[in-house]
Amino acid sequence: MTAALTALAIVLIQAQEVKVPLRFDFYYSYEKVVEALKALNTAYPEMTKLDQVGKSEEGRIIWALTINNPKTGEPFSKPGVYVDGNIHGNEIQASEVCLYLANRLLTNYGKLKEITEVVDRNVYYIIPVVNVDGRAHFFDDANNPSSNRGLRISVDDDRDGLYDEDGPDDVDGDGNITTMRIRDTLGRLRTDPSDKRLMIAIKPGEKGEWTRLGQEGIDNDGDGVVNEDGEGYVDGNRNWGYNWQPPYVQRGAGNYPFEGSGIKAIAEWMLVRPNIIMVFAFHNNGGMYLRGPSFKAAGELPQGDISVYDYLGKNIEKIVPGYEYLISWKDLYSTYGDFTDFTNNLVGSYSFVGELFQVETETFDGTMMRKQEERSMFGESSDAERQRLLFNDNVVQGGQFVEWKAYKHPLYGDIEVGGWTKMSSRLPHPFMLQDLVHRNASAVIFTAQYTPKVVMDVFEVKKIDSDLWRVRVRLVNEGVMPSVTHASMKNKLYPPDILSLTGSGAKVVSGGVLKDPYMELVDYKEYRPEVQMCQVPGSGKTEYQFLVSGKGSIELRFESAKAGKISKTVALK
Repeated sequence: MTAALTALAIVLIQAQEVKVPLRFDFYYSYEKVVEALKALNTAYPEMTKLDQVGKSEEGRIIWALTINNPKTGEPFSKPGVYVDGNIHGNEIQASEVCLYLANRLLTNYGKLKEITEVVDRNVYYIIPVVNVDGRAHFFDDANNPSSNRGLRISVDDDRDGLYDEDGPDDVDGDGNITTMRIRDTLGRLRTDPSDKRLMIAIKPGEKGEWTRLGQEGIDNDGDGVVNEDGEGYVDGNRNWGYNWQPPYVQRGAGNYPFEGSGIKAIAEWMLVRPNIIMVFAFHNNGGMYLRGPSFKAAGELPQGDISVYDYLGKNIEKIVPGYEYLISWKDLYSTYGDFTDFTNNLVGSYSFVGELFQVETETFDGTMMRKQEERSMFGESSDAERQRLLFNDNVVQGGQFVEWKAYKHPLYGDIEVGGWTKMSSRLPHPFMLQDLVHRNASAVIFTAQYTPKVVMDVFEVKKIDSDLWRVRVRLVNEGVMPSVTHASMKNKLYPPDILSLTGSGAKVVSGGVLKDPYMELVDYKEYRPEVQMCQVPGSGKTEYQFLVSGKGSIELRFESAKAGKISKTVALK
């Protein structure tokens, strides 16, 4: 099937009505993502809320779907699990994971015990498309697999006083931006004898055959250079207001933090939802789950947080085979103005970046290609490319590679155009999409089982004098995540959780952390003993002791931004 027919098939499928449950054997355009969210909201009005978070530079709406069971509490009374995707315009399968997660939670609530439990326990905030302009242009315009990543903010890349005037052009009109090559006996490439569609590097003493000219395009501004000023590159994942650095330090940073109107709107939307404790941001590609910090100078996270990440990350590796749990700056590269640094440090959450899809899985024989292949300075890794062409020819019956064809270029003369299409390389073929979205949504669902779940036990009310009582209370966390992250406690970014004791006929004389109930060791608080600042550790407990003078009933109240609120009333008797 030709690339044009493949594109036509996608358009025809997308023209069909969106119904619940959703389908995941094709990719949803921006417009169809919106339809899908509205369909889920219509089908489950009691369990969902659809918000307009903000608008993009081109006026498209950024939508968020909130999933919450009101019978088990209001949204802010539960841990918040935030999931988004497609912050880069070309990373479209990230949105499919978000849609699949929402679809699976809603359509299986009350049917699958595990799904029902995680829906009752948490509230879910899902933004399938962050870069709404980018997704729309990726579908509607000619692109290559890696183009159209940034926000639609114009940048004068070549500093000629013009903006975005010379980007790639679809010179052959097939809907893709592929590669241009020209015959050149002094070139460093020749035709691969095993497959004429490929080029390989010449060996010493061999005559060249080709020079690669780069992406399809012409010299739109007449300056003698092709494709030097494409759509402005402000990277949505480098524009957040935590450790932002200017463009000479961090490419794509923009002129200032939150320059992107959609990025700013999402930040404001998140900050008024203080219950967010877990964040997943889905990207492509490489098959990784990355945790912060995103730059070395930040230093390592507190050990308590590392333990949480390690437990979750190592289990996610099993849920999504072949993916690796890694540290961003150490195992990949440093970034500044990064979204998950913002969420870790200003939202106070645990955060993963899920890098979706491994091109190494596109093989004819079903075995995974080696990730590390020796690459020539001038040519492709021919073994990997041969495998992918066998996959293209025999497994998906074509459509991912455009055959080379002649073109009369206004600058270069007689050239050839061809190569991998925009719906290849970084994106799984639709037949592989179901497995990808299910496993990665399952990683979110697994993690949601371990958000903080705090229960209160008033395990002693004992009279120790005529009107003096000893009250002991235990807070137990059944989740892996603590009630507030260790980094938040260390950096004092937010008020910690609060345990308080009140009563109309009672006064707290003293109170503090109960270190040893048998030896009666208590770390008493000097001022305002009726209010104790606390953190309930993951899979652990913390105990407090109050000395109370008076009579009647008292109320013990635990209040946490991330873990909700609990109260118990007991009588002094």
